[in-house]
Amino acid sequence: MKVKPHLTWIIFSMSVVAAQAQSHMRFEFGTGTASPGRVAVRSTDIYRKEKGYGFEPSAGVTCSAVGGKTAAGFCSSDRPFYFSAAVPEGNYKVTITFGNKIDASVTTVKAELRRLMLERIETRKGKFATASFIVNVRTPAISADGEVKLKDREKTTEWWEWDEKLTLEFNNSRPSIDSIDIEPVNVPTIFLLGDSTVCDQPLEPYASWGQMLTRFFGGGVAIANHAESGESLRSSLGAKRLDKVLSLIKPGDYLLIQYAHNDEKEKGPGVGAFTTFKSDLKFFVESARKKGAYPVLIPPVQRRTFDANGKITNSHGDYPEAVRQAAREENVPLIDLNAMSKVLYETLGKDGSGILFKQGDGTHHDNYGAYELAKCIVEGIKTNELDIAKYLAKGVPAFDPAHPDPIDKFDVPASPISTDVKPPGN
Repeated sequence: MKVKPHLTWIIFSMSVVAAQAQSHMRFEFGTGTASPGRVAVRSTDIYRKEKGYGFEPSAGVTCSAVGGKTAAGFCSSDRPFYFSAAVPEGNYKVTITFGNKIDASVTTVKAELRRLMLERIETRKGKFATASFIVNVRTPAISADGEVKLKDREKTTEWWEWDEKLTLEFNNSRPSIDSIDIEPVNVPTIFLLGDSTVCDQPLEPYASWGQMLTRFFGGGVAIANHAESGESLRSSLGAKRLDKVLSLIKPGDYLLIQYAHNDEKEKGPGVGAFTTFKSDLKFFVESARKKGAYPVLIPPVQRRTFDANGKITNSHGDYPEAVRQAAREENVPLIDLNAMSKVLYETLGKDGSGILFKQGDGTHHDNYGAYELAKCIVEGIKTNELDIAKYLAKGVPAFDPAHPDPIDKFDVPASPISTDVKPPGN
């Protein structure tokens, strides 16, 4: 029986994807000839499921056969662009070679939904630089039972967080890519559960500390951010977000838990900080421990609510103290982001602290604010002497929220897509 040419191509493409899923995916960029065992990627290679790799549409990438480290050449652009590769759920080591022989380049790398992976990789003309990081990829399916109940926005603007591929964003001035290697790795994972101040926000100018935390860790650990906007402990349970985490978490992994922003709005008989909220918090802790993982509790980050004397007022009522009590009673490490964010906001003042937030919003942060809060989390990891501190990237300095980084020194470029729609929750 003869096989039609277009069917032959589909079968071949599916075979390539299946083979790539089992081994390293090695890409060389440019219009030249790729090295043996590597896949050549040109500007015309647009991502399709059946192909299994390619640039996302409207990339605006220019590729050349000369000027690369290899005979393939290189690809670059004068604006941000995205590259995706189909992979199964799991943790992946991504190794990228940057630069070219034609001109200088500066590249910042984000993954999936704007998770900051690498800051400002600079190469001079004729020079190359190679760097690696770990990316977590997930799907909604739960191995034991069903799937996560996704919100509408998770099926649209947040779909890259759940789809079948690993997506990389290349940003900054003239990002230049020579090669990318993607390989599955078995490494410890830091899971995150929480609300809109923790999750991977999909669109500018919103950002959360969870999607900045990745930048401060090296290649020995993955960060899996399962937080979602508008979530409380109970709604996360109902959406099976905890179930999803528990289906993946392994002995020795960590679970960082920060709720309260939305829990404090729940009403009903017996509902409260020291009753239902603390009880549910302890259930999350117990569930992680049963899997051999290490839970860490985080009281909610402050809202930008100042009194007449320039001090932050407590907009969370008893909920921060309930988290502290649960940590003491369950002998769980506590990273007191509530206390640290209070110092950070008051240091900058009622007017000055606006640079930490999306304009006109006193709850949701921008890139700079999320970055500074991620540094608070890192400092809490160090202070608690958590084992995961050994995975922090080299050269991560100590951080004092009373001495935030100067805003004029902050250089994380905005991603291409923005919105005026406020994330769910407050």
